[in-house]
Amino acid sequence: MAQKRAEVRMIREIFRLHTECGYSDRRISQICGRSRPTVKAIYSAVERAGYSWPLPDSLDNADLERIVYPQKSYSRQWPVPDWNYTWKQMQRKGVTLKLLWLRYKSEHPDGYQYSQYCENFSRWCDIKKVSMHIETRAGEFTEVDYAGSTLPLTDRITGIITQVPVFVSSLGVSSYHYAEATLTMQLQDWIDSHIRMFEFYGGCTEIVRPDNPKTGITRACKYEPDLQRTYENMIRHYGGVIIPARPRKPKDKPRAEKGVQEVLRWIIVELQERQFFSLADMNEAIWEKLEIINNKPMTNKEGSRFSLFEELDKPLLKPLPATRFVFEEWKKVRVNVDYHVQIDYRYYSVPHQLRKQQLLARYTSSTVEIFNNGKRVATHFRAPKKWSYSTKVEHMPEAHAEHLQMTPEKIMNWASRVGEQASELASTLLERKEHPQQAYKAILGIMRLEKKHGAKRLEAACGAAIRLNSLRLRDLKMILETKKGHTLFDGLNKEEKDKPILHKNIRGGKKPARKTKPRNQEERESHSGNSNCHSDDK
Repeated sequence: MAQKRAEVRMIREIFRLHTECGYSDRRISQICGRSRPTVKAIYSAVERAGYSWPLPDSLDNADLERIVYPQKSYSRQWPVPDWNYTWKQMQRKGVTLKLLWLRYKSEHPDGYQYSQYCENFSRWCDIKKVSMHIETRAGEFTEVDYAGSTLPLTDRITGIITQVPVFVSSLGVSSYHYAEATLTMQLQDWIDSHIRMFEFYGGCTEIVRPDNPKTGITRACKYEPDLQRTYENMIRHYGGVIIPARPRKPKDKPRAEKGVQEVLRWIIVELQERQFFSLADMNEAIWEKLEIINNKPMTNKEGSRFSLFEELDKPLLKPLPATRFVFEEWKKVRVNVDYHVQIDYRYYSVPHQLRKQQLLARYTSSTVEIFNNGKRVATHFRAPKKWSYSTKVEHMPEAHAEHLQMTPEKIMNWASRVGEQASELASTLLERKEHPQQAYKAILGIMRLEKKHGAKRLEAACGAAIRLNSLRLRDLKMILETKKGHTLFDGLNKEEKDKPILHKNIRGGKKPARKTKPRNQEERESHSGNSNCHSDDK
């Protein structure tokens, strides 16, 4: 561009000397250092275009250059590729420019050669790609990502080799790197890597910028991405916020991309040939080489990444909280009819009024919290074994709670408070059953009768039931609630206990002689005579 501007100034000077000063071609050639044919060709071209000195302001340098040096027209026109299609194909994995040129040549044998194809595509990309420089404040950004390559981890016993990923992060201004190997890229390892990263830096930045992994971003979106709840709570615990990069826009986090490149070239490539039997040994080797990278002098800035971090980023980091973030998981749960929810093959109770509703559970290694519309409705300690139940009495219906709290000791304590007859009745019911719990429901029903009729009447009813040897709950209810029952236990007294009960419907005892009809005249006369004797006796 500098040579073109100088040439245009020369064109203006040659035309001025020729038109205004009237110098000869030889004189102009000596002054401007150009040959006479060149001098004549320049002012002749301007004159043919219809201009005179002074040149108008509307005639800029580009137009003047085109007048003097018109572009050459070629009779042959090469077919122009669809550069936008070429660029889109280049975004796919495994596609190269050479492969796309071969496709182009198969369709257009008389088209560009490979060098021309590459040069024209490069020019098109320079015009299309416009980058914006974003000024970053110290202590503002941390960019995180996983390196594309992995490291081999060998099992010492079986010899099986597992490829483990490498977590990488870079600070905004200093590009201070942190890296570590993790067994997986699951949520637990993703959270733990961030925690160790903050502890390595000694603080947290205002913004953490990840890519769009499923462990951190549940739904990627250019405008309103959905954040994973545990990840969001963890960053909030350390005083930061999450602003993920746009999908398929790696330039949104250039420092992390540069950090990945540095880790790949100077750490992963060198350590891939070494054999590691533990993750701790692998990370020790990574951190040794990471220290070399961070202390290496930078080419475009004075000092190293570590010196810039100490000077710029570190003083502006937010301090670490007093406690480490406790890993948590969130899950939508449905309440069963037995007012329990299942979490990790364990069952936890909630208020029985919430059965069959959908709730939200937060659980850590030690606690379980259950929420309904943002309000916490239940808290439990983590159950130790699978398929075990953790139930709180206050979550149960009243009947269930009473049944759960019943024991033989509690039953006898209640009965002794009511009276001797109630104690005898309760003791008899418990002894008659093979297992005490078989009598719990009946005794629970008797307890409820006390609330309705009072202890005094229940004690009298228990005595009546014992004397009648009728110990069923429904008989006790009849004694308390029906008129016949009142008459029965009110008329009974202790003296009547030993008297036999005579009634034609009572079974047992000697049966009366059956009367038979006389079969002949003698029997009829005998029967008549007996009747007369009885009449005379009377």
